[in-house]
Amino acid sequence: MYQEEKTFYVRFSLEAQFPDDYEGEDDAHAWLHDWDSRVMPEVLKSIFTTLRKFPSWSARVRNRGMAQTEEIEITLMRDYSKPVDS
Repeated sequence: MYQEEKTFYVRFSLEAQFPDDYEGEDDAHAWLHDWDSRVMPEVLKSIFTTLRKFPSWSARVRNRGMAQTEEIEITLMRDYSKPVDS
């Protein structure tokens, strides 16, 4: 079977700023925990909600050995080898 591929990246760089008198890690990285537990799941839900609007594409999360807190890869596939439903 012949297959073509293209990679497209959306990258989030997270930053937190603190006052000058901050001693470092006083908040136990609460800002990062907020991203991991609240923000990122909502972002992923929104992505998959949008992708489901295009049934000719199938989407799934692919794990390539990286921790989910470091990378989430979403694989999209459009299969032309199957008949198209009309």
